[in-house]
Amino acid sequence: MQEGTTEITFHYDNGNAESFNLPLPAEELQPQIQLLLERPWLILHLFDQTVFICTARVVKVEVKPPMPQLYGVGVFADCERVTALTRSR
Repeated sequence: MQEGTTEITFHYDNGNAESFNLPLPAEELQPQIQLLLERPWLILHLFDQTVFICTARVVKVEVKPPMPQLYGVGVFADCERVTALTRSR
């Protein structure tokens, strides 16, 4: 990941996931993230295509680097992942 960029991974309800590097630091994305996820569609312009993401199909979003400035109801600080996500068959 390049300095000044934010990596965002969308996990979809069908089990697929995809990651994108956004050309802004996490500090600039953080104030917008909840508003963005409330929108029905996100549009990402890549150098060779435009990607439309239906937020209703997104079940989890991961962001690197972390956004410790987020706080409030439903936000838990100093958490630790114990196991990786697994799929039941």
